[in-house]
Amino acid sequence: MNASASAAPLRLEALYRYPVKGLSPERLDAVDLAAGAYFPGDRLFAVENGPSGFDPEAPSHQPKIKFLMLMRHEALAQLDTRYEPASGLLTIRQGGTVVAEGDLATPEGRAAIEAFLAGYLPDAMRGPARLLTAPEGYRFTDSPRGFVSLINLASVAALEDMTGAAVDPLRFRANLYLSGLAPWAELDLVGRTLTAPDGLTLRIHKRTERCAATNVDPATGQRDLAIPRTLSQHLGHTDCGVYAEVIAGGELKTGATLTLV
Repeated sequence: MNASASAAPLRLEALYRYPVKGLSPERLDAVDLAAGAYFPGDRLFAVENGPSGFDPEAPSHQPKIKFLMLMRHEALAQLDTRYEPASGLLTIRQGGTVVAEGDLATPEGRAAIEAFLAGYLPDAMRGPARLLTAPEGYRFTDSPRGFVSLINLASVAALEDMTGAAVDPLRFRANLYLSGLAPWAELDLVGRTLTAPDGLTLRIHKRTERCAATNVDPATGQRDLAIPRTLSQHLGHTDCGVYAEVIAGGELKTGATLTLV
């Protein structure tokens, strides 16, 4: 990373959460981040693909292969889902039509979602579909310390040059999408901090290793690119984006300026 990239202010271009692991993103205008906490409303639920051994009384990180997820089940990208935290209602649309909905706080609501997904992906199921709720202090993230995920939009643009095709940044299912960094500069930021004007502070703690889920177009559900292979061929690794921890809380809004410390 060059010095000018380090000194330049960064702009937050977009904010997203993913209430149900493997299902569609929800764009946010603003979010309140708390020190030591996960991104609000993110990966609150996961759909177990057959018995996973997950114990809500003693939650431990589980590999994503135990759940329905894009890496194996690209047809999930054809579903548009919306979760309303106040009511607990999850609505699933396909082609603009509501195909399932249920209150995830109730057994009946969860059963309705489970039945739909089991019928939607019959050949993928290794056992009963079961919608799991993250207990307090736990989330169904890919990384055990995946509190907040960030993508550098310049790196996505560089990937477009590598692949010769358009690359939707939402393939990377991040929370924060940033501009103002040089391509791949985020990979050199481990150990550095980002601050917002109100004192919000994020510490970068880990690169994000990419899997075959990024090969799936989030708009069409088609497995049309080979992102990890392209990264490996051009860069010698499969990293794109980083994870951060919230060191000091505060509000983030789209368009906010962040400063590297």
